[in-house]
Amino acid sequence: MRLAIGWICLVLAGLIAGPAQAGSETITLNGAKRTYIVEVPARRPAPLVIVLHGNTQQGVDMTTRTSWPAVARREQLAIIYPDGLNKAWADFRSDSKRAGFTPPPGTDDVAFVTALIDKLVAAGSADPKRIYLTGLSNGGAMTMTLVCARADLFAAAASVIFSLTDLADTMCHPSRPVPMLLMNGTDDPLIPYEGGKGSSDLAAGGFWSTEKTFAFWKRINGCDPDPVKAVDLPDRDHADSSTVSRLDAHCPTGRDVVLYRINGGGHRFPSFMSDARMPRLLNGMLGPQNHDIDGPEVVWAFFRKFSRP
Repeated sequence: MRLAIGWICLVLAGLIAGPAQAGSETITLNGAKRTYIVEVPARRPAPLVIVLHGNTQQGVDMTTRTSWPAVARREQLAIIYPDGLNKAWADFRSDSKRAGFTPPPGTDDVAFVTALIDKLVAAGSADPKRIYLTGLSNGGAMTMTLVCARADLFAAAASVIFSLTDLADTMCHPSRPVPMLLMNGTDDPLIPYEGGKGSSDLAAGGFWSTEKTFAFWKRINGCDPDPVKAVDLPDRDHADSSTVSRLDAHCPTGRDVVLYRINGGGHRFPSFMSDARMPRLLNGMLGPQNHDIDGPEVVWAFFRKFSRP
């Protein structure tokens, strides 16, 4: 069964991966050479955005299959696309609780991302009060893990197509509230919106529902626990089989928690551009990609409101 899942993951990687890109930089951490792509604008120190890829992917996929490079150039952002070892991130889940690729034993990705931040801040390239973190799927899990472990570093964070598990109650104790954006699809076959185990053969079990995950971050940030009214956004693409609703929690100033619910959306990053070489095939495996909003544009519009105290 594990071999079958691994083979399917390789197929998915071929469907969503972009072309190889030169220019990766390296840093040695605990004896391991770690790679990442970094772009820094001429105007420094700049806001820094760290973008974490999904399982089976690499940082280059975030440069070729999302609009983050265009957003970074327009907004004069410093941006890092790190590579997880074995195309996976060592979030706070055990290997038995995850599907797809797993990182080598002993991998410390909290230390890796922290080292990258330290490097850019020390070089004068990044503004330490405007450091932002986002990731999708396994990268979304790593985003939440980093907020749990090093909330002191980040001005805001955004986790896409991921929900927490029961480990959050014991493993997640942020040192300070961090504004959090969530973005999940209601027809996700891997991270089911209602929680539990997804319908895909690739899915792991034990997930909280998106609503419970939303409630967790509201509690962490001291927000009103009462239900939040959804605001439906314009359906710009009637052919994508999905729509978007935004839910804003009532939170103290600077502690915002927002959920973008992708109604009918799959395990995909909403975007104005396609995230796949063969969209129809991937639609059947991971569900539809929403084109009513552009994920990086939405995430940056959220981030830019915040700076770290």
